[in-house]
Amino acid sequence: MEEKVRIDKFLWAVRIFKTRTEAAAACSKGQVLINELEAKPSKKVEVGNIISVKNIVVYRKYEVIQILEKRVGAKLVENYITEVTSEDDLFKLKMYYEMKKDNFKRNKPGRPTKKDRRDLDKFMGD
Repeated sequence: MEEKVRIDKFLWAVRIFKTRTEAAAACSKGQVLINELEAKPSKKVEVGNIISVKNIVVYRKYEVIQILEKRVGAKLVENYITEVTSEDDLFKLKMYYEMKKDNFKRNKPGRPTKKDRRDLDKFMGD
């Protein structure tokens, strides 16, 4: 195995992104960080790095355990990365999906009402 590999290739190989193109696009948009620094698609990943990937409202963080270049099955991913996202961030993400699924189904078209806006601001923490 190699000691370093491109971040876009690694993210695709450990199934964080469905395609390598999506991984490269996320890197270019600044949605991927390596050790809290923005990463271009060609940035190299090493064992021990912390990779942060923006997921809607939070950054999901993964620690690199082992490097790989080829895509592996979903069951084998845990041999290469460990999720180190804080419990608070995972809770925020879970709440986001629950709120989106249940509460924010608006039946009326057009702009949100003042109450809708306040509910959304309260949910997002602003």
